[in-house]
Amino acid sequence: MDLNHCGYVALVGRPNVGKSSLLNRLIGQKLAITSHKPQTTRHTILGIHTRPGGQLLYVDTPGIHQRVDSKRRALGHYLNRAAKAMLADVDLIVLLVEALRWTEEDEQVIKALAETQRPVVLAVNKVDRLADKAQLLPFLQQMASRYAFTEIIPVSATKGINTDKLEDLLLGLLPESDNLFGEDELTDRSERFFAAELLREQLTRRYAQEIPYALTVEIEKFEDEGERYRINALVWVERESQRKILLGKQGEAMKQSASEARMAMMAFFDKRVHLEVWVKVKQSWAVDEANLARLGYAE
Repeated sequence: MDLNHCGYVALVGRPNVGKSSLLNRLIGQKLAITSHKPQTTRHTILGIHTRPGGQLLYVDTPGIHQRVDSKRRALGHYLNRAAKAMLADVDLIVLLVEALRWTEEDEQVIKALAETQRPVVLAVNKVDRLADKAQLLPFLQQMASRYAFTEIIPVSATKGINTDKLEDLLLGLLPESDNLFGEDELTDRSERFFAAELLREQLTRRYAQEIPYALTVEIEKFEDEGERYRINALVWVERESQRKILLGKQGEAMKQSASEARMAMMAFFDKRVHLEVWVKVKQSWAVDEANLARLGYAE
């Protein structure tokens, strides 16, 4: 009789290294929002992948970052705490780094891993971007000297290179256990949560240069009307000038963002969506701990 393995796998690394893309690839469905902007991920997200031999419970974490913006001190500290706290509660850790690139923030992640007793697999991401593959071996040797990794695997989250091999390895390292979730479950997050994230993704991508960190999304109403969802969303920004940027001339920019978010929601929920969006100013939303908790940033 084949053994069944099940356990939690944390995906960790510095911001913008590809953790969310890897989660989406491993699950086979988009759960985590992505953009080219660091610190797009603000919440830990559980992705459940049931397959022959067991169940892998992936935890996508916010990127562990070195500098905390004084204007958004509470949010910055929350993101670091959320990422580091998860390390003690999982069975296995995947550290994601970028091929041929090592930064001070990568070093900070290594120091956080040294405080755990969990096995760590190193996934070297974005190998598809290497013009000269011969450069990879010296980099892998350098990585092996930095930490006692259980295994080192070159991957590409976007192209799917070696991701099946990575998952086979991870499953074998997890403890023998019955599955903890049903076969049809993909996450423990609510549809309301994903509605907020899909809208924030569109805004983060559209305004990557102007206000990616100054906004957050709150879902005021999420109603199932049978044939469709009715969703009312509030977008909070820190200044009136940012509100005007989001709205655009006669509100046209926000209408387009909301339309794209609605299409993404319909694809995600496989259901019609009626979405209404308002933009409001709350100067201290990212500084005040109480505001953060009310907006869903709670550990």
